[in-house]
Amino acid sequence: STGDLFTTACARSGLEIYTFRTYPAEIKGGHAMIQVRVADSSVLLSRGDGSDVLVAFNKEAYDRHYKDLKDGGVLVFDNTDFLPEEDRRTIKYPVPFNKIAMEEVGVRLTKNIVALGALSSLFGIPQEKFRELIREKFARKGEVVLEKNFQGLEAGARYATQNLQKIDSIRVTPTGRPPRLVLSGNEALCLGAIAAGLKVYAGYPITPASSILEFLAKELPKVGGVVIQTEDEIAALGVVLGASFAGKKAMTATSGPGFSLMVEMLGLAVMTELPAVIVNAQRAGPSTGMPTKAEQADLLMAIYAGHGEAPRIVMGLSSVEDCFYGIIRAFNMAEAFQTPVIVLSDQGLAQREATIRKPEVANLEIVERRKPSAEELVDYRRFKATPDFISPLSVPGMPNGFYSATGIEHTEGSDLNYEPDNHNRMLAKRSRKLKGVLKLPGIVRTYGVENPEIAVIGWGSEEGVVREAVDQATAQGLKVGALHPKILWPFPTQIINQYLGRGVKRVVVPELNFSGQFASLLKQHLRHRGIEVISMAKGGGIPWAPGEVLAQIKEAAAGSCLS
Repeated sequence: STGDLFTTACARSGLEIYTFRTYPAEIKGGHAMIQVRVADSSVLLSRGDGSDVLVAFNKEAYDRHYKDLKDGGVLVFDNTDFLPEEDRRTIKYPVPFNKIAMEEVGVRLTKNIVALGALSSLFGIPQEKFRELIREKFARKGEVVLEKNFQGLEAGARYATQNLQKIDSIRVTPTGRPPRLVLSGNEALCLGAIAAGLKVYAGYPITPASSILEFLAKELPKVGGVVIQTEDEIAALGVVLGASFAGKKAMTATSGPGFSLMVEMLGLAVMTELPAVIVNAQRAGPSTGMPTKAEQADLLMAIYAGHGEAPRIVMGLSSVEDCFYGIIRAFNMAEAFQTPVIVLSDQGLAQREATIRKPEVANLEIVERRKPSAEELVDYRRFKATPDFISPLSVPGMPNGFYSATGIEHTEGSDLNYEPDNHNRMLAKRSRKLKGVLKLPGIVRTYGVENPEIAVIGWGSEEGVVREAVDQATAQGLKVGALHPKILWPFPTQIINQYLGRGVKRVVVPELNFSGQFASLLKQHLRHRGIEVISMAKGGGIPWAPGEVLAQIKEAAAGSCLS
């Protein structure tokens, strides 16, 4: 809560913010951390390298994170809990959070507000911003609770002013610009889904996707939508397909374990050619794994999961802003190609907060499904062969639009059929219609020099880290470029190979999985001999930092790679 209040106060001061958080999976107990990156005007792309200020409420926080504090950085710590080791590497400000909360406020739980008061005094965030937020957060609990928190804020600021001599140069100065819009990745995704026309959401609670269900339960009914919490993830996707059959745009969201349960229903979505959007906010696995840690290890499952051949679209979200526009793209593709679209997010992105530009909703392109004309309804064939392999889709109640949406193989007219020739025709239809996906604009984004010698290809939420590392590399004179695919499947083979054919010698692929899943796909589809693919793969639940990617770029430029 300290980090949330600090983040919002910075945003309301006209500053750019970017957060990263990690916390235990247990309901009560365990270490929690939030990192807030703040800038006056720069667009923040990642959590950066190291920390300038560490606020440690206890010794565990100090033990875990002091190594990440930059030389010359600032440690603000609770000296009623512990004393740090003596060194001259950092500047240290002791503030007895617990003691002030107990003796001056009389409520131990206000120690986080005491910390905010001290930070306000030390680094320049106006106290009034915190007072506004405290009033919003605690007013419903009554004047007594509100006043205690105000006392804690003032006590912390007073202690820092009277007892600490500021010797660092760090200031968080308000810009005077209008307050920035602050959203988490999941919140931006929900708003984008509503803008795209979402009318039915079905889901089952699972970290880190639960906040999508919670947000939409409050907001979707306001625009005439329905939210259903189902008994499990199998039922959730079943509801989505039923709603889609009835003509409504529908979505579900889950994480790895829930997505595993959806796989059979995913095959039904492919066979019936029904639009559906499935968000997988990935977390560390396998099995229950680490529910509150980020990972990008569900890529191959998203692409291949299922029996038989069930082609689908897989895309990755890269930033909080991209969560808004990316989910609209997912709905547009689901409706246009009449297929399930799997949207890969992850814990870090889902729960990250960042400032974004207010979306221009009036300018959004919203795609609707192809419906049969009056002539097509005379002899309606739901799965009719068309030049682009996409068939008109009727809805219940449409005169002469009846058809059977079954998981068994069928003819163009939806009659059950087990003949080999018919099965091959339908397999080809379901596969070939997705070729149009790779003709859409914005399949990839590129950065850095136009004809690089070293290329960096990341996917999903690693885009900002890669961009920042490439910017640093090019500033140092290295011929480095980056390509970031938005569509992960169908694999953008031609586009990637055209980019790599401009003289690239080595490709660095940073991703958050142990086996290097995207790197393996790239090697399968690479048509240029002599290009070395360097996989930067790791588990652990913590995203790459720009400095780590930069170090690998330098190694690649020198003709070797890090082990």
